[in-house]
Amino acid sequence: MTVFLTGTSGLLGSNVLIELLKRNYTVKALFRDKNDARRHQHRKDIEIFLGDITDANAMKKGVQGCDVIIHAAADTGLWPARSPEYVATNVQGTINLIEAGKKADIKRMVSVSTANALGFGTKEQPGDETTPPKFKQYGLGYMETKHLAQEMMLKEAKNGFPGLVVNPTFMIGPNDHKPSSGQMVLAVYQGKVPGYPTGGKNYVYVGDAATAIVNAIEMGNPGECYILGNENLTYQEAFTKIANIIGVKPPQLAIPPLLTKAFGGLGTFYGNLTGAAPKVSYKMARVSCDGHYFTAAKAVRDLNMPQTPIDTAISECFTWFKENGYLDRK
Repeated sequence: MTVFLTGTSGLLGSNVLIELLKRNYTVKALFRDKNDARRHQHRKDIEIFLGDITDANAMKKGVQGCDVIIHAAADTGLWPARSPEYVATNVQGTINLIEAGKKADIKRMVSVSTANALGFGTKEQPGDETTPPKFKQYGLGYMETKHLAQEMMLKEAKNGFPGLVVNPTFMIGPNDHKPSSGQMVLAVYQGKVPGYPTGGKNYVYVGDAATAIVNAIEMGNPGECYILGNENLTYQEAFTKIANIIGVKPPQLAIPPLLTKAFGGLGTFYGNLTGAAPKVSYKMARVSCDGHYFTAAKAVRDLNMPQTPIDTAISECFTWFKENGYLDRK
């Protein structure tokens, strides 16, 4: 069985690739950047396909001859808050792959969304796949476009297309080549986290998410969403856990919402003034003041998703950064 994989160079995609090869799937891996593809050019176990998901004709050519699509590519940018690029990549890119999948008569498409496209809850009553979405209050194009793409996939599934959606929470683990979520671990290590906001989120080991996604080739039901998550932690709990595991002092300062948002407001002012992306914008600061908590019970049940402790995820992430020379980078 041949799998067309997008987002191969990202944290999730690279781990999905490892899981696919472990199970002896034939993989045609999409790369937009020739430099990313070059890292894999010596490999005999994957077929490299250069292209962009915003190019409909290229996607029809790429998917041709494949049985499954795993769509993990996305524009995860948070600055600016909204951008036509988010729509082109997250929405039109998904449409292009659905149409390519129809033409190729694929057996299954697993589309990677985000838990932020669903509704979060509290630690006591975490959000699940039926919780009404709450992302509109933040005005972030990433969340909006991922939700729109998700709804399009679910609509197509109602009309017979064999697609389902997975919604990862905050993923941590090895193979974070362009550091994404692993930036949190690096920031704690480098002492760049002065304190912690009042909110929190759900964390998942990226290997568990990859396992669930590959399982979804043959498990799960078309037309449904599956939250891929594990532990709900406040930022204080998460930063303390990271610091203890990697052997540094955890941040001690609790930052109240008013101050967090004021700092974010300054970041937005700086970004608008200079055109450079701020470390934290006002809208990002608002997100960090809330508790984005979820349950992954459905994915554990239907996709047989493991629940590796987040301690392991942090340890493997840090070890991978250390072994690959990231700790000394500024």
